[in-house]
Amino acid sequence: MNAATPLTGRVAVVTGASSGIGEASAERLAALGARVVVVARRAERLDDLVVRIGRAGGQALALAADVTDAAAARAAAERVAAELGGADLLLNNAGVMLPAPIEELAADQWQRQIDLNITGLMNVIGAFVPQLVEAAGTRGVADLINTSSIAAQNIFPNFAVYSATKAYVTHLSRHLRAELGAKNVRVSAIEPGIVGTELQSHVTDEGARAWLEGSKETMEWLTPQDVAQTVGFIASLPPRANLQQVTIMPTGQPS
Repeated sequence: MNAATPLTGRVAVVTGASSGIGEASAERLAALGARVVVVARRAERLDDLVVRIGRAGGQALALAADVTDAAAARAAAERVAAELGGADLLLNNAGVMLPAPIEELAADQWQRQIDLNITGLMNVIGAFVPQLVEAAGTRGVADLINTSSIAAQNIFPNFAVYSATKAYVTHLSRHLRAELGAKNVRVSAIEPGIVGTELQSHVTDEGARAWLEGSKETMEWLTPQDVAQTVGFIASLPPRANLQQVTIMPTGQPS
């Protein structure tokens, strides 16, 4: 194994790869030697990402898919198996954040967060876990890394539904680790604090937008690349070591 490219020979699938943490993580995993499959709805952005990874000397395949569609997730997994022999690293990252006071009764936004952050997560797990288990049996290690949030642990007014979906991600990850660890599949939940991504631009509630903007005046937000470095570190550990839960916070964010 080359110390500079410890993921050589591995196949990494990254969902939510058209922007933010997913995009940066795909580039980082490719730089560490993995062949990367980037999955998201926006095909044009994925194609641009594949070109950038190729120019940097990496290898990537774009699969446009909506992970809230179980059939689309299964079709993506079938292509990965057919073209690359299956995945042994999955960054389950697609998600959305739409905070608002519960009294606004923004049921469409509640459902959108549940559909992507929970149902989409489960669709991808259902599609790819068999490949991870098979790969772990062959090479001795595979990784399932789920993107959660510090909101899974801490209390943020007006973020109740989003926080609940991320608490699901973290708790699910603990259970899956208990199930899959004996089969050499490492399961990790990564819980970032505030990261400067597209997520903030999707927020429609004025109070939440003002809170987010105000936080920029008191702290320097994390970048997607900060989280991507952490994802790469988790995946590069020796097979005997599993970081179950990783919290990465802006230095200035108190909670």
